[in-house]
This record gives sequence, C-alpha cells and structure tokens, in this order.
Amino acid sequence: MLTRLAFRINTSLERYFPEQRLFLKSDSETRFIRLRPATQALAVVGGSVVLAWTILATAIVLMDSISAGSGREQTLRQQALYEQRLNALSEDRDARAEEAARAQERFNLALEQVAEMQSRLLASEDRRRELETGIDVIQSTLRRTIKERDEARALASDSAVVEAASGLSTPMLGRSRDAAATVDILADALAETAQERDVMEGAAGQANERAEALMAEKRALQSRNNEIFTRLEEALTVSVEPLDKMFRDAGLSPDDLINQVRRGYSGQGGPLSPISLSTSGSVSHADELRANAILQGLDQMNLYRLAAFKTPFAMPVRGNVRFTSGFGPRRDPKGAGRRMHEGIDYAGAYGLPIHATADGVVTQAGWHSGYGRLITIKHEFGIETRYAHLSAIRVNVGDRVSRGDRIGDMGNSGRSTGTHLHYEIRIGGRAVNPMTFIKAANNVF
Repeated sequence: MLTRLAFRINTSLERYFPEQRLFLKSDSETRFIRLRPATQALAVVGGSVVLAWTILATAIVLMDSISAGSGREQTLRQQALYEQRLNALSEDRDARAEEAARAQERFNLALEQVAEMQSRLLASEDRRRELETGIDVIQSTLRRTIKERDEARALASDSAVVEAASGLSTPMLGRSRDAAATVDILADALAETAQERDVMEGAAGQANERAEALMAEKRALQSRNNEIFTRLEEALTVSVEPLDKMFRDAGLSPDDLINQVRRGYSGQGGPLSPISLSTSGSVSHADELRANAILQGLDQMNLYRLAAFKTPFAMPVRGNVRFTSGFGPRRDPKGAGRRMHEGIDYAGAYGLPIHATADGVVTQAGWHSGYGRLITIKHEFGIETRYAHLSAIRVNVGDRVSRGDRIGDMGNSGRSTGTHLHYEIRIGGRAVNPMTFIKAANNVF
C-alpha cells in the first residue's frame, strides 16, 4: 500500500519535477543516482523553508537594531531637552529671585517711610492735644478775666468810688486784651497743626497704597517662583527616576553607588552651592529650602550620570549581530556535556568593532586559554567586563578607556565554533547575567 501511495505521489509530481539521474563515472565503472519527483519536491520545500526562515530572522534582527538605535537617539534627545529645560528654568529662577530681592528691598523702604510718617503723625497729634489743652486753659482764664472785668465795671458805676474804680479798670482791660491776643495766637497754631496733620494723613494713605501694591507684586513673584520650583521639581523627578530604576533593575544599590562616587568627587563650590538668602542666622525661607532641595537633586542626578558611565550598561557590539547564547547552564557546543555559560554570545561579521561598555582600566589584553584573545576591563564598584574570542586587540594593559571606545574586533579565536563575541560581567569576581544590565538601560540610553 505504501508503494502504491509513493507511486501515485511521484506520478502526480512528475509533470512539475521530472525524474532526474545523476551519473557518477569512475575509471572502472559508471553509476547513477535516481532523483524521484517526491525527493526533488522535498528538497525544494526544505530549501524554501530554510530561505524563508533566514529572511525572517534577518528582518527581525534588522528591525531590533533599528528600533534600538532610534530608541537610544530619542532618549539622548530627550535627555538633552531636559537639560536645556533645567538650565532655562534655573536662569528664570535666578532672575525671579533677584526680582523678589529687589521687591523686598522696595517693600522694606516703603515700610520705613510709613513708620516715619506714622511717627510724625503721632507727634503732630500729641502737639494738637497739647494745644487743645492750652486753649482750654486760656479760655477758662479768659472767662474768669471777663467776669472780673464785668464786676469791675459794675463797681465803676458807683459814683462813690469813682476814683478807686477808675484806678482798677485800666489793669483789667489790659489783661483782657492780652488774653484775647493769646487766644488768637493759639487758634492760628491749632489751625496750622490741623492742616499739617491732614497733609501727613494723606501721605500716610499714599504710603499704605504703595505698600499694598508692593505686597501684591511680591505675591505675584512668589506665585511665579512657586511655578518655577514646581516645574524644576517635576523635571528632576522625570530625569532621576529612570536612572534610579535602571540601577535597581540591574541589582545594584543606588545609595551605595552614589556614596562611592561622592567620595571620588568630593570637591565643593561652584554653581551648585547651597543658597542662603539670610545672613542673620534666622530660620531658612521656604523658597530657600526648595531651592536647596532642587540643587541637591541636580547634584544627585550628576552623581547618577557619573555612576552610569562607570557601570557597564551599554552594548558591546553595534550593527548587524545575532544573539546566539544566553547566561546560565547549557549543552556545550563542543560536546563536553552540560556546563555553565558565564556570559552571553553575539554572532556577527568577522572583524566587527567591539566597544567598551563603561569607563575603566584594561587589566588584561592577550591570549587566555579557552577565551582566545581576551580583553578584561576593571570598572568602579568592583565590576569587571570580559570580551573574548577576538580577532584583534586594540588596547594595552594599563590603558584607561571610556564607554564606547573601540577596544577590539570580533573573531573566532580560542575554544569557539564560529565568529562571535563572548561577553561577561563579574561583580566581586562572581559572574552575573549581562543581559540584566543591557535590559535595565533600554529606556535610559
């Protein structure tokens, strides 16, 4: 039955794939190999499947590399934009702080003028009260004098005492004229004092209006400063949180890294020094506290940036590569059983540039048993990276390299089955998964 089925299949395929014979001739005999239609069809189908898989895999690798490159470029543009925004907001904040200081000086000057005017107004009020008291006393004396004058006139009408009365009337009339003149002088002084008081009240009112206008200006400046501080705080949060998450996703402690970087960069001064608006030792202003908090955030972001460049978050290869082996136990490609693979492998073209993934110092650059041509770079925080199976080494032991520097070329040296890069990350001498660092930095670099 199987023979009949095979015959029918060959018969139906014969119009598309005629039977072929491959002759093999030697000195003594001639042989041939028969290629039936079904065999040819299977070969065509298998070749088509392999070709389609190759095209699909190449397209996926190209799409991943293009998307990774555009993502890194977009992240760099966003980071540059955030830095420009932070610089602009810092300049705007400084200008507003200077305006607020000038407004505070004008407000203090206005308060001094108001206080002086109030003092003069109080002095004029005291003077007016004293004059009113003096006038009351003079009026009482005048009334008493008028009464005495009337009594003297009544006595003068008595003819029996004409001489005596005439001797008394002259002094009384003099006293009356003196009292009247004194009253006129006091009345004029009182009117002048009242006029001066009215002028001072008007000036005090104008000073109060000016003080209210300055207070309104100060409140507007404070509102503007609050808006600027809020935008600065939001920009800092957006910039710092991805860096913090990147270190934590890589299994590193951000606090420990920042402390180590701070010990290496311990100089003080410059534009990030704490702001102090008061020199009298009084309690710090709320805006001063917020400004210092923002400066501390900027300092923290700068320390994060330094730590990131000293930590291997970058890709060691760029261009068309294929991920061929991950970190962990695997079957040995040379047939030596199941072994631990302490790195990751990227396959690519022979001579493809290999780049340092972080700042560091080259501690090994040469042949090393199964690694072949090996480069080892020592980084900060007890981290070490290894780049193995290279075709060429472009650095020497003791060289200091930066992230992105070309250190070698991809090859097939050492214990290897083909052209690829074996990439390792070790922390404290213990191998860790490099893909953890690469994935953690996808949304940052």
